[in-house]
Amino acid sequence: MKKIYLIALVGLLAFGSCEEWLEVSPYGQKVVGNFYQTPADALQGLVAAYDVLQWSYYDHILQITEAASDNCFGGAGASDDQRYQVWDDFISYGFNNPHDECWGKYWTGIYRCNVLLQNLGDVSGWENEDNMSEERFTAEARFLRAYFYFDLVRMWGNVPLLSSVIDVNNLNVPPSPPEDVYAQIAEDLVYAIETLEAVPYQSIDPSEYGRVTKWAAEALLGRVFLYYTDYYEKPDLAGIVTRAEAAAYVDDVIDNSGYDLVPDFNNLWVQTLDGFVGEDNIETVFPIKYTYKGYGDANLHDGNNWQVMIGLRNQNISTYANGWGACTVNPALYHAYEAGDTRRDASILGWDELGLEFDESDQREYTGYNWRKFVPIWDTATDAHSTTELGGNYIIDNPDDKPEIRFAEVLLTGAELHLDDNAALAQQYFDRVRNRAFAGSAPAKSVSYENILEERRLELAFEGLRYWDVIRQDMATADQILDWNESDEYFSLAPYPVNFRPETNGLFEVPISQIELSQGTLIQNTGWPYEVEN
Repeated sequence: MKKIYLIALVGLLAFGSCEEWLEVSPYGQKVVGNFYQTPADALQGLVAAYDVLQWSYYDHILQITEAASDNCFGGAGASDDQRYQVWDDFISYGFNNPHDECWGKYWTGIYRCNVLLQNLGDVSGWENEDNMSEERFTAEARFLRAYFYFDLVRMWGNVPLLSSVIDVNNLNVPPSPPEDVYAQIAEDLVYAIETLEAVPYQSIDPSEYGRVTKWAAEALLGRVFLYYTDYYEKPDLAGIVTRAEAAAYVDDVIDNSGYDLVPDFNNLWVQTLDGFVGEDNIETVFPIKYTYKGYGDANLHDGNNWQVMIGLRNQNISTYANGWGACTVNPALYHAYEAGDTRRDASILGWDELGLEFDESDQREYTGYNWRKFVPIWDTATDAHSTTELGGNYIIDNPDDKPEIRFAEVLLTGAELHLDDNAALAQQYFDRVRNRAFAGSAPAKSVSYENILEERRLELAFEGLRYWDVIRQDMATADQILDWNESDEYFSLAPYPVNFRPETNGLFEVPISQIELSQGTLIQNTGWPYEVEN
């Protein structure tokens, strides 16, 4: 499906300043030129930017990168081979690029942030409102812009840098060097860190859970720092943030935010049912919020659509609900957990190990293992999908939040940042994560770069981080980890060829439709297009 170049510009065209158009249509209606007058108007603009976080399709970045990593195969149904082989084999299907929607999502988010930032200066009356200020809204919008840009630049590398709403007469903006994009990401996050109040978790008004905090900005900056400095082999974050500064930000979250580990890893996930500690818990530094209250209206993007993608293919088993069967689990991941590690069974469903029967007749790339973490819930008492019981459509209205940044990740980020300057502190952070995993008594393990990456693999499985942790090492390592064309001791990979092409540098194919619409201003990444051999 073709979309206008830099899809976010659709909104720009809709809110343009063409006099003839204004004379015909919007009498009595608000457009950008007269909308941003009150704090309430600004709040609507900010909510519109947050709204894009929820957008999820079959090509959500979480699903794309889990399938592209060594955690999962593409999976899905027996007739879905072409779409999901794109991620298994890292190949192109030309205009059928499954990433078009993902591309459009991020540009829409960036556009909405830029519109808000460009117009906040026109708003008056801040002094009459509680918990609303131009500075706070600016900080939240800049965090969101950084978040959208980070996903965009990780996936495609060379992308246009838009720090403001661009001129409708000059849409074809050329790509910028990644370093420039990362510099803006760093500047936006530092602004958010320096502007937002340091309100501990215990003092946050529950009505504001899901809003950006100082702690979320510091934690995201740590994530960005590790990826950028590893992938691009740089000593600092685009000349903006040093390693010592990044470490100090992450230490601040650990020491002062009030966030902590939930004692039992299993209870972090709604799939534990009675043991679930609930959303917005003490470990969730930044969530992406979803709700069932779209009641089947897919245009609202209110529900967790990617969650049903990884549901069990056309069946309900025990309390685990049906879906499209995407991202079947690599058995090697199941067997990578040490004996006694509670995270294995909290994260992965092993059907033979559970003594449960899985109907694999329509499951592409059946491995015997599926996600437990994030799988939709089936209400066995009412024999209905839990979302249906809430009045929604289970395909569209899954209400489960995504804990986008967990305190456990923050601890592992801190451990990695302190490897060279404070090994004792790095070990302390590392041990906190492992001791929780082993119910308080983890086998001794020395902190190191390699061990931290492995711990991230086990702790953060299916949370959308593994692929980036692999490719940020180097392409030779990535090729070794992500090429599964040989059998291993747990599973014969012969029926499921999986490929990684290091010549792409781990970047994804820029949608060809967008390159054509840009009249060649956008450029294709190295190693693409890559044609399927018939």
